[in-house]
Amino acid sequence: MKKKEPMRMCIVCRQMNPKKSLVRVVRSADGVVSVDPTGKLSGKGAYLCRNAECIEKAVKTGAIRRALDAEASASVYEELQGYAK
Repeated sequence: MKKKEPMRMCIVCRQMNPKKSLVRVVRSADGVVSVDPTGKLSGKGAYLCRNAECIEKAVKTGAIRRALDAEASASVYEELQGYAK
């Protein structure tokens, strides 16, 4: 029997995609926002498509700040740019 692949929604384009095809941004308990490449860090998470349009739009519109109720540093946005295809 084939295992069902978990699906997650991009916070920018609202498309449902397989969890492994997205990049996760997480806010830890102490309020620090960071990129979670493993998808296993504890804390409140938000997912983004790995394309330049969604990542740029997340930066412009403050989607990460709204989704996680915390401000992401410039280094987080720079790291996300590295995931863009």
